[in-house]
Amino acid sequence: MNFLARLLPNMVPVSPVERLRAAVGAFVGILSTAGVTALALGQGQELPLLMAPIGASAVLLFAVPASPLAQPWSILAGNCVAALVGVSCALALGPTPLAAALAVSISIGLMLTFKCLHPPSGAVALTAVIGGPAIAELGYAFVVWPVGINSVLLLAAAVAFNRLTGKPYPHRPVPAPAADAKVIPFAPKVSLGISVEDLKSAIRERDEVVSVDPADLEEMLERAALLAFSRRSAGITAGTVMTRDVVSVQPGTSLRVALRTMRSHDVKALPVVDMSGQVAGILTQTDILEKAEWGPMIHASSGLGWRLRSMSNSDKPLRGKVRDVMTSQVATVTEAMPIALVIRLMLDSGHHHLPVAADDHTLKGMVTQSDLIAALFGAGMDDLARIA
Repeated sequence: MNFLARLLPNMVPVSPVERLRAAVGAFVGILSTAGVTALALGQGQELPLLMAPIGASAVLLFAVPASPLAQPWSILAGNCVAALVGVSCALALGPTPLAAALAVSISIGLMLTFKCLHPPSGAVALTAVIGGPAIAELGYAFVVWPVGINSVLLLAAAVAFNRLTGKPYPHRPVPAPAADAKVIPFAPKVSLGISVEDLKSAIRERDEVVSVDPADLEEMLERAALLAFSRRSAGITAGTVMTRDVVSVQPGTSLRVALRTMRSHDVKALPVVDMSGQVAGILTQTDILEKAEWGPMIHASSGLGWRLRSMSNSDKPLRGKVRDVMTSQVATVTEAMPIALVIRLMLDSGHHHLPVAADDHTLKGMVTQSDLIAALFGAGMDDLARIA
């Protein structure tokens, strides 16, 4: 039983919907390729409308469209290079085992060199050598038909079908969402300290072909890290730990009033909301210290220490409005966001306070570093209690 288990690939199964999508895609691709070829060239008796290797290409293009082996350059260049090599070997050595072996081996070397590795292309090279008299009579025309035409038609079907069924093809890493002018919606991307270049270097050290885009591999690792963080934090969300009765200020509020509000509520940051209650930014003590105008000051007393004393004792020298110094490019979190993501965002942004907003950016509360530490400490105590 263990021996049989070792023969099985360590592959994560896909959903029934994805299985059906891939099967239907292959049906559409092969049928349309054969149909268009018949309409364009007519159905002769000597040559088939389809090459057998096109069936193998369909497996890649519809079942694993994200694979580097299934991209347009791979199928077009891979199949054409293999056809050229196969025809050349057949013309030089005839339909012999030596010609077949050379055709496949040289094709693999050239595909790796030109970054167009496509496994079915090995069968294309072999077909050019042992395909029989009809194939041999074509000579280099075999590269155009059936190889070139079959490849182009199947590729066109794959592009259309994959896009219609929600699979981006040709495959490209999903771009980051564009940031709003005032509020940065936080995308659940976890930084592992591992870059795409690191992954490429690791793959190069293995010195073998890995049929995964390094950018996709990075995304999967980040998703796995997110799931691990969420598991460790016991599923606690921002809405569970946030402060709901949050005092806020508006962009037009004077900095004096804002500073007094901070003092009276003993907070170090205030969310800034517009007239409709939407988050427009955040005002922190650091913003006031480093960006605010403090009025006429004696040169010898204009240092940071003087400003700190002024914030503690008097706000009379303070000038300007909240909009003048607030941080407008502020990331917001949702109530449903796991605190693992909130922590990651705090680390990435350098902020210790994050506004919690609804989908329409209206303020719902505030999450602070202290809230998260208390939540994580509580989750850790619960885990210890269960273990005990």
